[in-house]
Amino acid sequence: MSDDRGFRSEPDPDNPGWHTWQLNDATRFNSWMFPRLLVRREDDGKARLRMFPEHRHTNLADNVHGGTVLALVDIALFACSRMLGIIEAGTAVTLDLSVQFIGAAKPGLPCDAVTELLKETRRLVFLRGIVEQDGIGIVAAYSGTIRKPTSPR
Repeated sequence: MSDDRGFRSEPDPDNPGWHTWQLNDATRFNSWMFPRLLVRREDDGKARLRMFPEHRHTNLADNVHGGTVLALVDIALFACSRMLGIIEAGTAVTLDLSVQFIGAAKPGLPCDAVTELLKETRRLVFLRGIVEQDGIGIVAAYSGTIRKPTSPR
């Protein structure tokens, strides 16, 4: 599904149960940093955003760069909120984000940000989650707050 703000999410034909998570504008940060993202709702009320780390996402130690993990987490707040039915895509903003790095992710293996809702108010959404990678375990833990989009005037 595409909206008038240039966002699209639709079922991924190669991965049943997953949806794409992309911007229509390939020149924006999300698009060139993560050319392929998938998102799905989990049975336990959480949502999962998956990235596919490549060499360009790594640091000199050949681990996924911390900035890549931070960007993944920030995008996960919105992608997962949308999959959980909390917000629509658009102009919601990050108010705060806290990340604790626990391990190092490696390129070549999918890396997931698993997010859950803590509380929702009229204007705010409080979330937390973990970043994990098969064979590695927990890479990071996070919590964040987003402000819901304002209504169009």
